[in-house]
Amino acid sequence: MGAYTNPIYPYKGAADLMSTPPQRKPLIVIGAGPVGLAAAIDARLQGLEVLVLDDDKTVSVGSRAVCYAKRSLEILDRLGIADQACDMGVSWNIGRTFLEQEEVYQFNLVPDAGHKRPGMINLQQYHIEEMLIARALELGADIRWQHKVTAVTPAAEHATLTVETPDGCFDIEADWLVVADGARSPVRRHLGLDIEGRVFQDRFLIADVIMKADYPAERWFWFDPPFHPNQSVLLHKQSNNVWRIDFQLGWDADPEEEKKPEKVIPRLQAMLGDERPFELEWVSIYTFQCRRMTDFRHGRVLFAGDAAHQVSPFGARGANSGFQDADDLMWKLGLVIKGQASERLLDTYAHDRQFAADENIMNSTRSTDFITPKSRTSKTFRNQVLALAKHHPFARKLVNSGRLSVPSFLTGSALNTPDADAFEGNMVPGAPMDDAPVQVEGQDAWLLDQVGKGFQALYFVDAAPVGKDLAALQALQQGAVPVEALIVARQALDVPGFQVLVDHQGWMAKRYDAQAGTAYLLRPDQHVVGRWRQLDIAKVQAALARAIGQA
Repeated sequence: MGAYTNPIYPYKGAADLMSTPPQRKPLIVIGAGPVGLAAAIDARLQGLEVLVLDDDKTVSVGSRAVCYAKRSLEILDRLGIADQACDMGVSWNIGRTFLEQEEVYQFNLVPDAGHKRPGMINLQQYHIEEMLIARALELGADIRWQHKVTAVTPAAEHATLTVETPDGCFDIEADWLVVADGARSPVRRHLGLDIEGRVFQDRFLIADVIMKADYPAERWFWFDPPFHPNQSVLLHKQSNNVWRIDFQLGWDADPEEEKKPEKVIPRLQAMLGDERPFELEWVSIYTFQCRRMTDFRHGRVLFAGDAAHQVSPFGARGANSGFQDADDLMWKLGLVIKGQASERLLDTYAHDRQFAADENIMNSTRSTDFITPKSRTSKTFRNQVLALAKHHPFARKLVNSGRLSVPSFLTGSALNTPDADAFEGNMVPGAPMDDAPVQVEGQDAWLLDQVGKGFQALYFVDAAPVGKDLAALQALQQGAVPVEALIVARQALDVPGFQVLVDHQGWMAKRYDAQAGTAYLLRPDQHVVGRWRQLDIAKVQAALARAIGQA
């Protein structure tokens, strides 16, 4: 056993960035955490120049974000690191909740087949960050370590940054600035921007423990266990024999005292047994918070991830929602930078991701209120639910040890085209796409690996399209904002100039309620824009105009 050693990234001198008057960059990202790095990688995949500034010289300390949900893994697929993350991470779908030592509730994150990725993987944040850094550098992102942004001055058409480095201070300008500098966000504080919500009066101890154990790769949550009475405990397995254990401490606990090994080790021994050898890798204390900024966009300055919103850890909604922020923001910002859309499109980033943040905060607040009830009535309700859940299935649905992260259905987005035809299923306008197994050129593949490459259309057919349908698909691909058309059929077809997806198992037709003639328009972030029972190029083009903020 041995603790993780953080890599040290080399400082690159700032001389090439120093000039009078200040240089102007098209895009600067503040923060080389998961969200900032995801934004930088997405920018490079679109061919955009990007400069990333971070005040540190290494990845994060401790596991921090642990659970990466299926939707995040699908985003990381598009960014190019999901295989690596899944190979290293611990995949799991089953979660169990215990009252004392008896199981009272169980869930399965992926109850049906036909998905490439598991419901969740556990992987320490520092490993994810290393992978993202390597990928960003591979794609040509300019990452500058030990470049601390000490001031941001917004203007109508740019923002000016003051940057402190070992070589001295300098100013630099950004046409667009993405702020992903974490929950304490120095930039947000410098600009005096509000962040509102609740801070819950409870504290939890995180312990990253290196040990060998044969526990299954599942999420285990205890209420009132004998080894930590009247409180709750959470256990997760991570890579390299690291186990994440969270102990509820109560509001009166002294954070500095509780972090001392002589306080932590007895708690772990009570849980694991005196005979099990283990090594502490990292210890921290956290407080539940559910807060967000009023507006994620301030002119040319855009906030994402924990800089914009914070939620309680139970539910894995922090990093996962941050990846979705970057996924939503960067295709819109790319169109604006390339002159293919008005900057008004970025208002929909703020609107849609603020909606998602509110949804996450609502779910996180409910979980927090159940885990740490603040009144005698709430505690009585919680305890009665747990007692009933032992024997009665109806009560198990009320057990809330953290409703786990799922992507938001952006059904209220101004970019959607509402249904005019009758459809069933979940793939409504604004929905994140469901995956499905397909075949491409005779090889097994996955639907989501074929999309997320600009705007795309799915066209379901029984036979190769001809005549006006073929002409319509060709016209879509040749527009000012091209829409790649993907043909979906139950058997292989030869359609020159188009990729054909063979829905050989029927999962696409089922999940998308599709029949011959059905068409879908898809956003670059794999959300549904609109859908129709028959292909009508005028309707698809109108939906595209709406989706890029031109209607």
